[in-house]
Amino acid sequence: MGQALYRKYRPKSLSEVVGQEHITQTLEQALKQGRISHAYLFTGPRGVGKTSVARILAHAINDLPYDDDSADLDIIEIDAASNRRIDEIRELRDKVYVAPTSAKYKVYIIDEVHMLTREAFNALLKTLEEPPAHAVFILATTDAHKLPDTIVSRTQRFSFKPVEADKVAPHLKDIARTEKIKVSDEALQMLAEYGEGSFRDSISLLDQAGNQSDKIELSDVQRLLGMPPAEAIEDLLTATISGAETASLMRAVTALYEQGYQAAAIAKRLGQLVRGRLIEGTVEPEIGFRLMTLLIEVPVSHDPERFLEITLLKIMPKTASSNIVAPAREAPLPVIEKPIEPEPPKVTKTDAETPAKHAASRKPFDPAIWPEVLQALKKQHNTLYSIVRMAQPDFSEDNTVKLTFAFAFHQKRINENSNRQKIADIINQLTGREVTIECLHDANAVPTAKAAEPLPEEPDDQNLAAISNIFGDAELLES
Repeated sequence: MGQALYRKYRPKSLSEVVGQEHITQTLEQALKQGRISHAYLFTGPRGVGKTSVARILAHAINDLPYDDDSADLDIIEIDAASNRRIDEIRELRDKVYVAPTSAKYKVYIIDEVHMLTREAFNALLKTLEEPPAHAVFILATTDAHKLPDTIVSRTQRFSFKPVEADKVAPHLKDIARTEKIKVSDEALQMLAEYGEGSFRDSISLLDQAGNQSDKIELSDVQRLLGMPPAEAIEDLLTATISGAETASLMRAVTALYEQGYQAAAIAKRLGQLVRGRLIEGTVEPEIGFRLMTLLIEVPVSHDPERFLEITLLKIMPKTASSNIVAPAREAPLPVIEKPIEPEPPKVTKTDAETPAKHAASRKPFDPAIWPEVLQALKKQHNTLYSIVRMAQPDFSEDNTVKLTFAFAFHQKRINENSNRQKIADIINQLTGREVTIECLHDANAVPTAKAAEPLPEEPDDQNLAAISNIFGDAELLES
């Protein structure tokens, strides 16, 4: 029977341990100086080398060679998960005073020490307080917060950290070369990242992937891990934040389900992509924060698939998701007080005089018309208004109104045909001129709505100030 790679390539000396140099260098220096503590505590996530270092240290203390087949009567390993009762610890306490058989020190390695019962901890504490000179304890745990402070304070604590993917990948490459496993660098990087800092998990995944094909490519690793393709996740994120139709978004999610990808895996990949976009500054901070907050809850929800869908629909702009209520309409229902009549409503005297009044009082493309355009948008299309007010308008060209946005997200939303037509219709009502709306993106664009429309004095949303710092002056709109 073959040996698992993670066991075959377990480090045999402190110098072979990768990613924990802050610990191995300290221990090597202590061994050189002969400064041996009576108790050590190794804490950290799984698969980062705690048990391996404990075994190496136990042999080094006694000047014994170490390999996987090493066995010495004076090095005792105890699994606290299965020996957690007070009886086992009392037995240990009685035997610890017996002198070593042949070695200089009797070393006790207690793995997963946090699993001991309270009574067992009390029994162990007495031994740690007054240990015999020939006894050394090495405690290892993944949950240091579960240990009593009285135990921790009587040990030298070493905190192991997750191993960086950039250090894991080269190590995996050396193993693959030795085992004659052909694998691409992209696949190795994916295995290292998916291990999430656990050396053991990454090596186990390489061992598993080596049985798939003659040469392991990135796509092979993605299939093995159940990870959706990067292109599909990119499309899903774009559909979510750009205001695509609800039906299109639901079809994209359903297609991933039908290909066998789990909601938890989709949420994880989507969260990683959003985090990368936030670092790059290519996604709005507010949207990225909300999306990452909700995606974290997907794997632990009662119904992950539905929770993922609800999360994406929550993030979608309201104008895009409104077709859930009325899918037969091409545009959201207008906000009006009276029901829509089959015939055109009667025009009041004030309404009839409005275009003529503006046409007579100012030129059709006078920039001063912009605040009235925004006010009309606010009354008729409240959600659309909240985006248009972030634009820098330009009326310099005949029959063309250019709207420049600092964020590409805003530009894409307004550039939809239905939204541009709504703005053009309102300008036509106010000026009597037919115009064409052109949407542009410029990071240096400055909204002009700020001077025309002061903010409310007491916004009732406690997060509005933070959002305003990011996106410019904002107004709290009713949903």
